[in-house]
Amino acid sequence: MIKLTVLYGHPTDIIAFEEYYANTHLPKAAKMKGHTKLELTKFISTPEGSKPDYHRMAEFWFSDPETMQSTMESTEGKATASDLANFATGGATLLVGTVGK
Repeated sequence: MIKLTVLYGHPTDIIAFEEYYANTHLPKAAKMKGHTKLELTKFISTPEGSKPDYHRMAEFWFSDPETMQSTMESTEGKATASDLANFATGGATLLVGTVGK
């Protein structure tokens, strides 16, 4: 398994971010095919209770790197990736890793 993780920095306007994320970005991401699992996280604090480094995280699981590449190169994958600039005012960090090894 391989996982694509998107870490969202803290947005300049949380309400605008959450509205766009739920109503525009996630419907675009839902059109992507090829992932076997999708998990969304909204961070609330560190274990010590302080502000976390990131606002949100999205994790997409794929069976192999080729499937991930195919998904991200699809029309839907490109539309989802290019949409980040429209709302991720705190930045977005994308990471790829293996799961379970």
